[in-house]
Amino acid sequence: MYEFRSMQILLTAATKAEIELLDVLPASVDIVITGVGCPAAFYQLQKKLQQTKYDLVLQAGIAGSFNDKFLPGEVVIVRKDTFADIGMEESGEFVSIYQTAFADKNKFPFSDGWLVNEDIYMSHLALPLATAVTINKISDSELQKQQLVKSFSPDIETMEGAALHYVCLQENIPFLQIRSISNEVGIRDKSKWRIKEAIINLNQETEKLIMNVTELKKYKN
Repeated sequence: MYEFRSMQILLTAATKAEIELLDVLPASVDIVITGVGCPAAFYQLQKKLQQTKYDLVLQAGIAGSFNDKFLPGEVVIVRKDTFADIGMEESGEFVSIYQTAFADKNKFPFSDGWLVNEDIYMSHLALPLATAVTINKISDSELQKQQLVKSFSPDIETMEGAALHYVCLQENIPFLQIRSISNEVGIRDKSKWRIKEAIINLNQETEKLIMNVTELKKYKN
């Protein structure tokens, strides 16, 4: 016999603007606006997770793209992320801390220096998978861009994604990071950014994703 159970979901975003177009969501979805950057995301996530037990934490936001694999306006799910600004820089070369003796690249929750989402939801979603890096500095520096590409070969860049992965892996809570591409990394000419389109698509796909995962876990024994 099956019993209906509402799925408790925590939806997070760095800014209200990124999810302000969402239509009415199920009552079982809580929303928290964390603020921009990893410190704010760490604090707000931990605070909320101490108050309520969630079946899923979903982070939605826009992102920059490193390559033409994903174009502005496209929405992706992040498969793996890492803290890409922790390390050493010398003579224009950057080395991630997870490539040095200062950190164990395979100490939980890391796997070869990455925070990998192995959740079962990943195999049931139609959105393409992406590799992300998280940094707390956005700039037009071509050197910074090339350092990140050389060290991590990422598809996209965010400012909070790795914080989500780290906290949820540590707390053993299912999570998903959904991102919509708004611009190319390194280009600060905002006339070339497609933020409006990215946010519209992000909100549409976020609603679909919530409905899909709710259906996947709608019943339990």
